[in-house]
Amino acid sequence: MIKKFSLLLAGLAVVLGGVSCTTSNASQVLGYDKHGMPQYCDQTKEMKVRTTAYHAKEWDHKKYKTKSAAGTELKYGEVRSAAADWSRYPLGTKFKIDGLPFTYVVDDYGSALVGTNTIDLYKMSAKEMRWWGVRKVDIKILEWGDYEKSEEILKGRRKYRHCRQMHDALKKRLSSAADLPTDA
Repeated sequence: MIKKFSLLLAGLAVVLGGVSCTTSNASQVLGYDKHGMPQYCDQTKEMKVRTTAYHAKEWDHKKYKTKSAAGTELKYGEVRSAAADWSRYPLGTKFKIDGLPFTYVVDDYGSALVGTNTIDLYKMSAKEMRWWGVRKVDIKILEWGDYEKSEEILKGRRKYRHCRQMHDALKKRLSSAADLPTDA
């Protein structure tokens, strides 16, 4: 009971933005999302995430064909596309999944991903998507994406609830970062 209460309080602190990360606790788990996956500090480079898969012929992606939310072609080769909550993994974030040779780049988002530590991996077919299923994997962030660019793109898409949620979280993040003292 006490452990559950502690986890609830940690999660609430993350939601309310009351937890700050320092270099000394960069890999500290701050709370958990609705799937029970840990939430990490921004500086964390290695983490466990929940992954799912999607493909361009799913009903909710058909109108976009093979275009990502960034307006680029979805990638499937040595570099592969991934979708995520841009307020957690901003546009352009590059990462590797432990044990796989590919580099993934976040260039898409999805409404079911908002508020979660889930990353959706682009697959070429429904068969490959089903084969992947849902997996908890270890990832290594190679390069963090651009929070400002993510916010700029989402600003024009606020009529959609999930875009509005990501945009609001990004605005809060960016205004908090502007309030931090600089080391100049």
